[in-house]
Amino acid sequence: MIASVERPATGSLLGLALGDALGFPTEFNDVPSILAKCGPWRQMELPGHPGTAYVTDDTQMTLALGRGLRTAMERGFLAPLRFTRPVREEFVEWWRSPDNNRAPGATCLRACHLLSQEERPWAEASQLGSKGCGANMRVAPLGLVPGLTGDQRAGAAQLQSALTHGHPTALAASELTAHAVYVLAQGARPAELPGLLRAYAEENRTRYREDWLGDLWRHSHDPSPTTFMARGWDDCLGVLDRLDDALRAPDPEADPCLATGAGWIAEEALATGLLCFLLLPEEPVLALRRAACSSGDSDSIACLAGAFAGAHLGAAAWPAEWTGRIEYREELLALGSLWDA
Repeated sequence: MIASVERPATGSLLGLALGDALGFPTEFNDVPSILAKCGPWRQMELPGHPGTAYVTDDTQMTLALGRGLRTAMERGFLAPLRFTRPVREEFVEWWRSPDNNRAPGATCLRACHLLSQEERPWAEASQLGSKGCGANMRVAPLGLVPGLTGDQRAGAAQLQSALTHGHPTALAASELTAHAVYVLAQGARPAELPGLLRAYAEENRTRYREDWLGDLWRHSHDPSPTTFMARGWDDCLGVLDRLDDALRAPDPEADPCLATGAGWIAEEALATGLLCFLLLPEEPVLALRRAACSSGDSDSIACLAGAFAGAHLGAAAWPAEWTGRIEYREELLALGSLWDA
């Protein structure tokens, strides 16, 4: 790795929100429809000009996690119980908010409704059948906050997923997404990122983080905690194979979802967000545009591409005209400044 970049937390959070806003109007559209509506993908503009560029639940839940993480760390050493309470409270507050009107995912809504019942253990709220991308699209703060050990980062990334999405692939993809953001912020070169992620996945393939997850695995049909987690990591390793194949003959003009998946599920959102970033690693705005002009879950794919690009290039990656209009700008900047400091 090389020296860390300047203000990676601010860059990553702004990039995530900008990607979310850019992909908001194109979600659920195929590429021809997006081109007809927005013009050439390389010239796509941030919506809302000259007013606010609105985001979706992806950014809202990222901020909820960020607030909960900040509260937990203000109270001392990050540990499972200290982390769970404020994050759970923030997720429930998001669920109750009148601003939660951006077509949020059904899994998050269902789980947060159950989490709002204070007497219910969080593991009973977790949706073990869902590996939707709603868990890893919000996990970037855990790759950005300073002072965590690798075990804390990994355990908290999985636990924040498990509060809503308890499928082992959602857990593994969340941990892998946080790790990708972390190594980029520490100065990893984009070209080495796929290899770093593969090595990390292989190393952790059968590791069950019992101190963070408790007996969550027992709510599944797996015979052991190791087989439970291996199932999730194998999905991630499989989609990393598809990412490698796409990068052997990179084609920025092609719909990225055709190579690595539409992004509705966790491992595909990670891989397609990575693909958009890695196709254009030094052209962050184009990476967001490519992600937003895709046939799948465009806002989640673009928010992940923005998180990776911002962690790699820092706050200077993004045009001031865009960052000045993004919804929740002040809160994004406040968290970024806290963690960059």
